[in-house]
Amino acid sequence: MKNNVSSEFLYQLLALLLAVIVVHTVYVGLIRPQAESLLAEQARLEAEGGAYIPSRSLYVVLKDYEQETCFILALWAIAIMGYKARSISRQREMLDRNLLNISPGTSVLPRDARDHSRGLQALPPEEKQSLLPRALLIALQRFGSTESIQDVATSIKEVCESEADRLDSELAMVRYIAWAIPSIGFIGTVRGIGSALGQAHQAVEGNISGVTSSLGVAFNSTFVALVVSILIMFLMHQLQLMQERLVLDSQQYCDTNLMPHLQVR
Repeated sequence: MKNNVSSEFLYQLLALLLAVIVVHTVYVGLIRPQAESLLAEQARLEAEGGAYIPSRSLYVVLKDYEQETCFILALWAIAIMGYKARSISRQREMLDRNLLNISPGTSVLPRDARDHSRGLQALPPEEKQSLLPRALLIALQRFGSTESIQDVATSIKEVCESEADRLDSELAMVRYIAWAIPSIGFIGTVRGIGSALGQAHQAVEGNISGVTSSLGVAFNSTFVALVVSILIMFLMHQLQLMQERLVLDSQQYCDTNLMPHLQVR
């Protein structure tokens, strides 16, 4: 378990570093040069006094630092959720396997619990730490020690509930990112509005280009942050659904493939 925690932490650090490198490279090499070129062209046309309609370019919408930060956090959150979704998918594959090797109609007595536990204990460490093998192993151990079917059902339920709580708690970082992205957008809004107010004297003199540019920063940062936040929240809820289904299906597996075979004489 400690090795899994360490590897996941290392993965998250590397994912954050990679997200910073990729997003910043795209911004430096493509988005900001294109935005500066478009803004310079619009300034030139405005200076010439000709009639023109300013175009709303995606490059201009995305060019500011707040939007760049939102995309970095979004990629980081997607990488974290992808790691967890991959782990859930691997655990779901175990639901299609006959881990107990109990033939139909076979009764399992308390003295047989240890024999059936050996197959679970022989699983590779990564599989052994999954929810389903742990629930089955604890159930068999409880049955062998207490000789109570009711205690077995209770132990299965407790293991599944604790796993559900653990999976939910591991989404704390993703929830923080989902909260931080709109907050960064609002920071851009405050920065843009503050900059616009600082150039109000120019607007009074008839030059509104600085004010409109600053207001563009304010509204664009909020717009991008909210759109990105909607995407992250959708993916997070899909991951939560996968986790809940894993817990429920694992409990049902135990109820279907273990509980009917238990018998106390």
